[in-house]
Amino acid sequence: MSVPEARDDKRMPQSRLAYAAAVLAGVALQPLPISAAPPPDADPTLAPWFNSLRQPWTNALCCSVADCRPVESRLSDGHYEALIEGEWRRVPDHLILNRNDNPTGRAIACWTPQVGILCFVRAPES
Repeated sequence: MSVPEARDDKRMPQSRLAYAAAVLAGVALQPLPISAAPPPDADPTLAPWFNSLRQPWTNALCCSVADCRPVESRLSDGHYEALIEGEWRRVPDHLILNRNDNPTGRAIACWTPQVGILCFVRAPES
């Protein structure tokens, strides 16, 4: 009959310490949520309109005054494009909000660099 080897109790605390350090490092490296600020020239009276923009497929908030900017827009091959940071970007059709109450007078693109275009509101008809 063999006798099981005794565990080396000296290693136990070190392994727990290593585990705790790994967990803490993982938590510390998680990205923190960042609250975006509206652009410097944002009109605070328009914030309720921006906050009323909802994703049509979920009815969830898709945009806020911090994510949205007036943009130049154009139709190209039957699809909208928005000029964002000097680049024409195609607006996916499902992200176009059918709103007739755009108080800005310009097309609005709500987007983030991480996700891309979140929603788009056409300019009012002139």
